[in-house]
Amino acid sequence: MLDPKKLEDIAKQITDSIPPGVKTMAEGAEAKVKQVLQSQLSRLEFVSREEFDVQSQVLIRTREKLEALEARLEKLENPAHSADEN
Repeated sequence: MLDPKKLEDIAKQITDSIPPGVKTMAEGAEAKVKQVLQSQLSRLEFVSREEFDVQSQVLIRTREKLEALEARLEKLENPAHSADEN
C-alpha cells in the first residue's frame, strides 16, 4: 500500500507542474460556473433545508390539533356514542 505522505507529494508535484495560466483559467472557470449556478438556482423557488424542517414541524403540530378538534367535534355531535366508549 502506498504511503499517504507519498501520495500527497505526488499530488503536489502534479499541481506544481501545471502552468500558472492554466491554474488561473481553471479557477476563473470554477468561479464563473458557481456564479451561474447560484444565479439560476435563485430563480427557482427552492427553500432551505432549515425552512423545510421548520414547516414540516408546523404541519405536524397542525395535524395534531386538527385530529384533536375532530375528536372533540365527534364527541359534541354524538354524545351517546362517546358515552358508550367511556
